[in-house]
Amino acid sequence: MNRSQLSDFAANHSMLKDLDYSILQQCIHCGMCLPTCPTYDATKLEISSPRGRIALMRAVADGKLETSQTFAEEMYFCLGCLACETACPAGVNYNHLIETARVEVEHAGALDSVKRNLLRNFFLSWLFRSRWRLRFAARLLWFYQRLGIQALLRRSGAMKWLPKTWRDLEALTPTISDSFTSLDRVPALSSSRRVGLLIGCIQDVAFAHVNRDTIYVLEQNGCEIVLPLEQACCGSLHAHNGDLEGARAQARRNLDAFDVDLLDAIIINAAGCGSQMKHYDRLLENDPVYMQKAKVWSKKVRDITEYLVEIGFRKPQSDPASHGTALLAYHEACHLVHGQKISAQPKEILKSLPHYTWVELPEAAWCCGSAGIYNITHPDMATTLLERKISHIMSSGAHVLASANPGCTLQILAGLKKQGMNVRVEHPVSLLADAYRNE
Repeated sequence: MNRSQLSDFAANHSMLKDLDYSILQQCIHCGMCLPTCPTYDATKLEISSPRGRIALMRAVADGKLETSQTFAEEMYFCLGCLACETACPAGVNYNHLIETARVEVEHAGALDSVKRNLLRNFFLSWLFRSRWRLRFAARLLWFYQRLGIQALLRRSGAMKWLPKTWRDLEALTPTISDSFTSLDRVPALSSSRRVGLLIGCIQDVAFAHVNRDTIYVLEQNGCEIVLPLEQACCGSLHAHNGDLEGARAQARRNLDAFDVDLLDAIIINAAGCGSQMKHYDRLLENDPVYMQKAKVWSKKVRDITEYLVEIGFRKPQSDPASHGTALLAYHEACHLVHGQKISAQPKEILKSLPHYTWVELPEAAWCCGSAGIYNITHPDMATTLLERKISHIMSSGAHVLASANPGCTLQILAGLKKQGMNVRVEHPVSLLADAYRNE
C-alpha cells in the first residue's frame, strides 16, 4: 500500500477505533505505572506517562481527538520498555496498545516527511526484509572498520564537523563480526532434545560469537540445534515502528522456515526478538493459514536462559579452592524482564559461574535508553537514561556486566567508552560458555 492509498485508508479507517474497546478500558487510572515510566520520571508530564498515553488513545478511539502530530510524537516518545506492564495491577496490555497507536500514526501520515519516509522504506521495507542484504551492508561496514578508516576518522577529529545526530549515531556503530552465524544443523552428542535457533539480525552480524556460544552451551546440555537457511528477522523492528504488515510478513517467513511440530523449543538469545516472537499468535490471530501454527510457535519460544533453567542446565565445575575475584553484575533488558517476565533464570545461571562474585546493580531493570532505535530517534532522552545506567554501573564496582540484548549491550558499551570505564559487557550465555570451556 503506497502513501496516497494509506491516506485514503486512514480517512475512513482507524486502528484504535477497530481495537477491542475493552483493552482501552482496562486502565483504571490508579497511577501505579507513573514511578516506573522513564519518560514520565524525566518530564513529570501526565501526557508522557502510560496512563496519559492511554487516555489519548481512548480519545482517538472515541472520535474526540484527531491523530495529530502531537499525538504521534507522544506515541513515539514512549520507549516501549513495558515497565508499566509489570507495575500495572489491572493487567493492561500496553504493548498491544502502543503498537496499535503507532500503526494509527503511520496510517494517518501524522509524521510524514520525505526524509522519514525514505528512511522507513530503506530500513523496514528493504534492508531488514532480507538477511543477505543486511549481511552485505554489514560486510561493507566491516571493511570500513578493518581497513582502519573508522579509527582514522575518529583520531583525526573529523567527526566534530558532522551534525550531532550523525556523531551520536557513529558512536553506536557496532563492531561487525569477522564471520557471521553458520546456518546448519548441529547434531546432539547424546539426547533426544531438538531445538530451533533464530539467529537474529544485529545479533548475527555484530554478535555472532553470542550465537556460537549459544550453540555450544546447548550442545553441552545435550541439544540438537536446527538453524534453517530460510529464517528471517523476527519482525520486532517493524512492529515497534507501526508496520504490522511487515511484522506479519516476517513472522510468516519464520513459521515457514521452522517445522515447529518437530521441535521441543524455538530458542532466541536477544530479549527484544524473544518478546516479539512470543506474540506471533496475537500477530496472526486473524490469518486462517498461519494462526494455528503461530499458536504452537508462541508456546514453544524460549529465551536461552529460560530454556536452560527449564531443562536443568549443567552447572560448570571448578576447583573448590578457587575464589571469585571479578565482580559480576546484571543489567535486566526491558523486553526480557518486563516483556517476557524473565528475571530469576539469567541470575541463576550467572550465580552458578565460578570465579565471579555477584554484586547487585542498582535499578537493574530501569531502561538504558536503547529501546530498539530510540537512541537514534530520541538521542537526548536516551543519553539521559544511559548516563543514569552508567552511574549505577560505576557505583556497583562491577568488572563484568551481563546483558541479554544486543541493543542494550551497544548502548552501554558506548556509555562506558565515553566515561573511560574498562568494564567487560557479555551475554549471560557467553559467560556460561566460557565457564564450560575453562573446566
